[in-house]
Formats: sequence, structure tokens, C-alpha cells
Amino acid sequence: MNNIFVTKPYLPPQEEYQALLPNLWDSRHLTNAGVYHQKLEDELKSLFVADSVSLVNNGTIALEIAIQAMGLKGKVITTPYSFVATANSILLKGLEPVFIDIEDNGFNLEPELIEDACDAQTSAIMPVHVYGLPCQNKTIQEIADRKGLQIIYDAAHAFGIKENGESILNWGDVSTLSFHATKVFHTFEGGAIVSPHSELKKSIDSLRSFGFEDEDVVALGTNAKMNEAQAAMGLVLLRHLDNIIGLRKKWHELYIELLRGIEGITLLNIPPNLEHNYAYFPILINKPYPLTRDQLYDKFTEQNIFPRKYFYPLITDFSLYKNYSILSKHKIPNARRVADSVLCLPLYPDLTEKDVERICKVLSA
Repeated sequence: MNNIFVTKPYLPPQEEYQALLPNLWDSRHLTNAGVYHQKLEDELKSLFVADSVSLVNNGTIALEIAIQAMGLKGKVITTPYSFVATANSILLKGLEPVFIDIEDNGFNLEPELIEDACDAQTSAIMPVHVYGLPCQNKTIQEIADRKGLQIIYDAAHAFGIKENGESILNWGDVSTLSFHATKVFHTFEGGAIVSPHSELKKSIDSLRSFGFEDEDVVALGTNAKMNEAQAAMGLVLLRHLDNIIGLRKKWHELYIELLRGIEGITLLNIPPNLEHNYAYFPILINKPYPLTRDQLYDKFTEQNIFPRKYFYPLITDFSLYKNYSILSKHKIPNARRVADSVLCLPLYPDLTEKDVERICKVLSA
């Protein structure tokens, strides 16, 4: 019985990628904003209809550079229901994350809790588009404008997503992307910073290259450049993007068809006005389903199927955050309820109909 993992990186036909490599051997221009790097930035800028796109070498460094480029200080309001990189980026830049709860019937930060969490040291909000479901941007933006706060959207799950026909990556002051190998779109490893403020790009691009401007170092930058081999993979994958998302959608819809009506299982609801990327297929396990989430997880692994408790545990439950003594004073019951009941089922283009049926059989047996 073959193993089915929660995800598997999509790779294009090998010859398509190899066709771009001779240029690297001929030019010896392997990094430092080469031809492929610049072309990928341009193509993503066009795809997102964005004023500014800057490539970097991973999604975590994208958050760190965005924080520094925006000049944030003090505290940043964010969610405990995310991958730990969200909060780590805040700590790594010397700021303090303030955790508030998520929506009662969703996965994203609850905007109504923002103002109560603000104080004189708060400089920004860092919401996360969890599973690619857009945050309540209009309300968040209104609060930010009223309180004088900036907004960084952690959009690691939100590649290519549009709401009412417009890219959600142009919301707030900055959106950051992850191009990790397991994402819908990847460059082996990588990321990008997208902003509607084109004037930020000069600062971002300087910070990703040690703080250089011409021959002078003007800021405490780092080495966050994407190399040409990574950019080449991105360029090839863009050709396959419609197929990648189409296959993900196919398996998403089959899951919905096979699992609809099973009591105690809550399925992901994608609004009709959303052009989604089908990056994840989370389900919530609650009574009257006969098994707990953890019992179901164990049942899956016995069948060589490996879903993921994503996101569990909460960021605030990790030892690092307990030791930092910066746990939020605000209660987070919704986040805890979802973290204790969530299971992300396998979803990637290379799945087969038999794979999905095998997975669903475990749930319905």
C-alpha cells in the first residue's frame, strides 16, 4: 500500500527546466538579480497587477524585511493560528507579537478584537490569509487608518487568489509570499514581498542585499537574494499554473462530493466571489463524529496516509513563546477549538481519484 503524504511538490517536465540552464552556464550570472530573477519579478508583477514585487530567498525573510522596511517598532497584533514563522519574524526584528483570537466561524484574525489589543506601543497588524481565505480587509483597514497602524498581510497561502476579480495581494501596506516547495507555486525555496507602495521597493531591495545602495551600505540589511536557479523554476512553473490549480480544484471538489453529509465533519467553504488556489483541504472533527481528531489521525497513519494537524499546536503553546513570557492577555477560545479539531487532508496535483477515494473511505468507515 503506497504512502499518501499531505503534500508533494509539483515538478514540471525535466526538459523544460533544463532548457533554461545553459544560459546560467554561458553567463555565469547565478545570483544578484540576474536575467531570470528580473523576468520572474516582472511576470509576477503583471500576474498580481501589483505596483511592486521583490523576490527573496524564503517566506520568513520576506516578513522580516517587510517589518524593517516599514520601520515598525514596539508591538504587532497577530494571530496564534498560523505557522510559527509569522510570529518568529516579529521577534527576530526585536518587536513583540500580541496574539488575539480568530473568527468564530473561520480561521482568520477577528478584526473586532484589534482595538482592545492596541496600546501606545502598537505599530502594526499582521493578519494571515489562512488556507488562502481572505481576511476581513475592509474592517481591518478602517481600524488601521483610525489607529494609525500599518498592515503586513502574511499571504503565504494566498498566491494568485482574487476576491471579486482583484488580487488580495495588494491589500494593506505589504503582503508577503512563500514559494516553499510545498506551496501551490514554488521556486524550490523562496518568497516575495508585494506592495501597493512602489516607493518601498527601493528600501526592500536594499535590505535583501546587505543594505547596499550603489557602493554604500545605508541600512542593516541581510543576504536574502533569490538565485537564478530558483527563479528559473518559478518561470517554468508559471507556465503550468492553470493546470496545477485546476488539478487541485478537481481533487477539492471530489473531497466535497464524497465527504458532504458526514456528521461531525466541517468542510472548507470557499465563497463564490473568490478565485481560489486550493492550497489546502482542512476539515474540522467534532461530535457526533465517533472519533476525536487525534484518533482519526492515528487511523489514517495506520493506513499509510499522512494528513497534518495544521495548525496545531497554537503558536502560543510552543515552549519558545511560553519562555518569552509574551503570551497574549487576550483569550483565544476560537483558535484553541480549531487547533484541537483541525486536520488537513492530502491535496496536490499528483493525487489520483483512487487516492482521494481511499482517503475518504477512512473517514466514512
